[in-house]
Amino acid sequence: MSTDCQGKSSWPELVGKEGKVAEEIIERENPLVDAIIIDQDAVVLPVFFCDRVWVRVNTSGIVVSVPIVG
Repeated sequence: MSTDCQGKSSWPELVGKEGKVAEEIIERENPLVDAIIIDQDAVVLPVFFCDRVWVRVNTSGIVVSVPIVG
């Protein structure tokens, strides 16, 4: 699926960074996606979109998992 998407598709280097900073970096490095900050425990529908990146953060706003396109 992600091989059909254009641009950078994962950001492992952002784990441990502040969510808002991660959001800005993701959207700068791949302007085709919309980075969306969500709680680490948020339930999302398993629907794949090439223009979306979930940025999962803890209660301190720190990225806790690798943001990927989907």
